[in-house]
Amino acid sequence: MAAMTEVSSLTGRLLVATPALADPNFDRAVVLLLDHDEEGSLGVVLNRPTPVDVGDILEGWGDLTGEPGVVFQGGPVSLDSALGVAVIPGDASGDALPLGWRRVHGAIGLVDLEAPPELLASALGSLRIFAGYAGWGPGQLEDELAEGAWYVVESEPGDVSSPSPERLWREVLRRQRSELAMVATYPDDPSLN
Repeated sequence: MAAMTEVSSLTGRLLVATPALADPNFDRAVVLLLDHDEEGSLGVVLNRPTPVDVGDILEGWGDLTGEPGVVFQGGPVSLDSALGVAVIPGDASGDALPLGWRRVHGAIGLVDLEAPPELLASALGSLRIFAGYAGWGPGQLEDELAEGAWYVVESEPGDVSSPSPERLWREVLRRQRSELAMVATYPDDPSLN
């Protein structure tokens, strides 16, 4: 039997940084994977709000973003580019998909920020704007997973627009039905234990 080279896709799942992950870019990060295949992976960090209001950099989109209505730092790559991630409520199947929205996984999709915001306004359940993204080359994420840097868990549509991004790391871990729920109690500074 031939060795399998195909990568099983983790698109739409969350990567939750383990306490062992040393990279400060990803300390306690919750990353939504937008693309994952043999050519690499791309995602956005869901819990890094910046002080910049969306309306200050993207005219017309500020009114469509949830609280907090700020730009989030999606990751260390291409910080000068913006990505819009939106959840379409209800049954987002068939040909009823709004123009300017491309499904990533389930009800979660990418928004074309070049499109007029009013095209999408009525269809969007929630929208978050990210500056930059997290990227991995071919096999790089698999290596980090093998090293125990990330937990891989299912995403929920509400994760994209969590009104309390600073609590997202603990909330995502707490809802897991495994020993991961215990990791949520891990202290911010283990030396204080």
